[in-house]
Amino acid sequence: MVEATATSEKPIETTAARFRGDVLEASLQKLVLVDFWAPWCGPCKQLAPVIERLVAATGGKARLVKMNIEDDPSIADQLGVKSIPAVVAF
Repeated sequence: MVEATATSEKPIETTAARFRGDVLEASLQKLVLVDFWAPWCGPCKQLAPVIERLVAATGGKARLVKMNIEDDPSIADQLGVKSIPAVVAF
C-alpha cells in the first residue's frame, strides 16, 4: 500500500476561472493530474482515493486537482473528455 508523506498537498478543487493558475501555471513547476468527476459517478468515488494516495506518495513532486464536470463542464469539453472518471496529466 502507498502511504501519504508529510509533504503531500491536499487535492485542489478547481473551476474554469481558476484552471489556468491551478493547473496550467502549476504544471510549469510539477506534474499536475486533473481528476474530472461528478457527484453521481460511482467509479469516480472509487478512483479518487487511489489517485490521492499515489500523488501523496510523490512527496510533493505532483499535484492533484479535481474538477466537478457537472458544476463546470467547459474545460472538460475543451479537452474532449467524453466520459468519467477521466484523469489528464499536465
